[in-house]
Amino acid sequence: MRSAVRLEAVLFWLAVRYLTRLPVPRGLPESDDLMVRAVKYHPGVGALVGALAALVLWAGAPVLPWPVAVLLSLAATLLVTGAFHEAGLAGAAEGLTAGRARGEIIAMMDRRQFGLYGALAVGLCLALKLALIASFPLAVAAAGLVAGHATGRMAAVHVTATTSHALSEGMQKFVPKVTADGYRVALTLTLVALALLTAVAGIGAVLCGFIGAVLLGQAFRAWSVSRIGGYTGECLGGAEQMAELGFYLGLALWL
Repeated sequence: MRSAVRLEAVLFWLAVRYLTRLPVPRGLPESDDLMVRAVKYHPGVGALVGALAALVLWAGAPVLPWPVAVLLSLAATLLVTGAFHEAGLAGAAEGLTAGRARGEIIAMMDRRQFGLYGALAVGLCLALKLALIASFPLAVAAAGLVAGHATGRMAAVHVTATTSHALSEGMQKFVPKVTADGYRVALTLTLVALALLTAVAGIGAVLCGFIGAVLLGQAFRAWSVSRIGGYTGECLGGAEQMAELGFYLGLALWL
């Protein structure tokens, strides 16, 4: 029993280390198998990132103008994650928009030299998040951040589970996939995060947000598949960001 609990703790901390810059215990074991099994905790880590953003929002709202408090909460997520998924969105947008042939698109993503299209994609995404979250009441915004970040990570998990990697070598062996059991755990963690928002905003708001996340996240996945025949690590970042943004859009439409 203790060994099983210890293993789950290791998997959680591996997920935290992979997705964030938060401190983790030293000496964690690491292997391809463990990284794949740790993917089930990605939505949980997303909820943790969202919870940290919500704390910043709660602390800033009483003493700062509301848009400033929201902006600081978004900045907190960038600091905690090292803009991990935003960098993926920038690379994916640059390659998928500026590249022509499949090989050229993938090469542009690998170079991580972001230009106009990448900057515009990240800038517009952050601006839309700021405007949308600032339109919510404080309680809805805080719970929405937790749910939105969890749902965004679930979108990336879903892409790895349902879509082929665009490369047969290289990045493919470094980008975690997910097992069937892991997918179910990831979905359960996402539903728990959504339950928190349900208590605050109601089931209709949650359903509308979830539908928005699915539509925008799947639209980005379909774009990637149509251009390069699958996904890369950068496309996972793009799918996460689009699903998170879609969640806030759906929530705003309901409210």
